[in-house]
Amino acid sequence: MGAVGPEGRFVQAGDVRFHLLERGTGAATVFLHGGGPGCTAWTDFGPVVPLFAADRRCLLVDLLQYGRSSKTRITGPMWDFHADRTALLLDALGLDRADLVCNSWGGTIALATAARHPDRVRRLVVTGSMPVFHGATAPLPEGGRRGRNARDAYYGGTGPTREKMRDLMARLEWFDPAAIPDETVDLRFAQSLDPEEMALAAASDSPRGEWQDLSDVLPAITAPTLFCWGMHDAFLTPDYPLMLASRMPHGHLYVMDRAGHHLQEERPREYHAVVSAWLDAG
Repeated sequence: MGAVGPEGRFVQAGDVRFHLLERGTGAATVFLHGGGPGCTAWTDFGPVVPLFAADRRCLLVDLLQYGRSSKTRITGPMWDFHADRTALLLDALGLDRADLVCNSWGGTIALATAARHPDRVRRLVVTGSMPVFHGATAPLPEGGRRGRNARDAYYGGTGPTREKMRDLMARLEWFDPAAIPDETVDLRFAQSLDPEEMALAAASDSPRGEWQDLSDVLPAITAPTLFCWGMHDAFLTPDYPLMLASRMPHGHLYVMDRAGHHLQEERPREYHAVVSAWLDAG
């Protein structure tokens, strides 16, 4: 194991390169992580993947601009860019279709992928994502900027520290701060110091691309989608994913008690039981 998690392999997908870890055999299941400082597929899904790997081929993908994947600067609509490269990744892996299990930033990428490439996505699981910024239950401006503000605060001032990383995770990601593993804090902190990630955080030229609202595309997503939400998500209360599910032809919602934004880490056994049953039902 390296300083920022296990070594995986690299896959070229068009003009970008993804880093991924692979565990288990069976139905192809792609895991897409969140967008917090220092997040990788391993930090976000490491605790639950051994359970899924018992009967699934688990592909843990570092998103572009994170982990060991390409730190490409994105121009044009951001979610379209990610969705098209995700489809190219499936091509490179020889996968016609896959299930996508996602947290936060990764969930919005998955929804965009299902909209733009509907034949590539079989089933979706989305946790803590913000694809819509209009309507009564959409996040207020201050809520929508909470993640960005947290990133700016983390990288700002005297720069990243381990204490700032733990504080960010305690305030925004976990229901029970006392349960946050020291190893996860260490991995996230180490990854957040990656020079390319720090340069992206400091950039003033919108290197993440043009922000998109996915309101108009949700009704066109035909893949059955489970919004699996923490009752105490610091970003969005459960009425928000209920609104998302109601806009989709096959949207469903499960709300987990005593869980925040990273329920797959906080409650891995319960998360696995719900998600695996959902994936196996199709």
